[in-house]
Amino acid sequence: MTKIFNKQLFKQLFFITLGCSIYAFSLDAISIPNKLADGGISGIALLLRYWFHINPGLSTLLLNIPLIIIGYRFMGKRLLALTIWGTLCLSFFLSFWLHIPIINQLNLEHDLFIAGVLAGLFSGFGIGIVFKYGGTTGGTDIIARILDLKLGIPVGKSLLGLDAFVLTISLTYLDIKHMIYTLLASFVLARITDSIQAGAYAARGLFIISDKYEQIAKMIDVQLDRGYTFLNAEGGYDHSAKKMIYCVVSPREISQVKELILREDPNAFVSVIDVHEALGQGFTYERKRDIFSLEDSKK
Repeated sequence: MTKIFNKQLFKQLFFITLGCSIYAFSLDAISIPNKLADGGISGIALLLRYWFHINPGLSTLLLNIPLIIIGYRFMGKRLLALTIWGTLCLSFFLSFWLHIPIINQLNLEHDLFIAGVLAGLFSGFGIGIVFKYGGTTGGTDIIARILDLKLGIPVGKSLLGLDAFVLTISLTYLDIKHMIYTLLASFVLARITDSIQAGAYAARGLFIISDKYEQIAKMIDVQLDRGYTFLNAEGGYDHSAKKMIYCVVSPREISQVKELILREDPNAFVSVIDVHEALGQGFTYERKRDIFSLEDSKK
């Protein structure tokens, strides 16, 4: 058990480090050269860089120290450790990338549209990885958590309000044109972050209720090479026992599944849902699986 725990912790630390590295690269190589702002503590760090020429890595670390101390009582030991690690990694890489010549070679020729999109892509990808593996980069995440626990303000609203406040202050050194492209970057960042957290692939789950469930299941197996699961169901009107099929397929296979279901049983009930991530044996669409029953697994 300890070995599994240590392996999982190492995996978390590795990917949090990777995510912070990508996020810091986005700030140093794209946002700063193209005068794009950012929200949260990173945005304040960019403000301090412009006003007082303070290294963003140093200011990020100094700003996060009191927040981590205040937030200590509101976070568990594991979350606190991962937050400290994320803060240290982000601070380190913000300073590291500034001294790497490659960022000076990334010349976007001041094309703000490309800069905004790339800033959103890299930042969203980096932050998404950090969040996906249970970490944070400190900063406004801690403030939002405290406001949620103490005042009942939802985390999402708190983060939005704090980011809006920082971006508004950023107008002291940005013009409206650069702020518009900053908002573009923020939009792309949010979309990419959500995609990374939700899962790396898109899939569809199907619940199928039919008296011809065996024939339909066989066709799913033979024609699509997909696994499926039998679930016990009960009719709400007559309380009759039924079998329900659950399977996961790729989006492009939905039409094929509907066609074979219609061919076998035109009266079948089918519900299609989005599947953001599937874990464990029998629930990925990447390769064929065996038939499972939630009550009796056939070997």
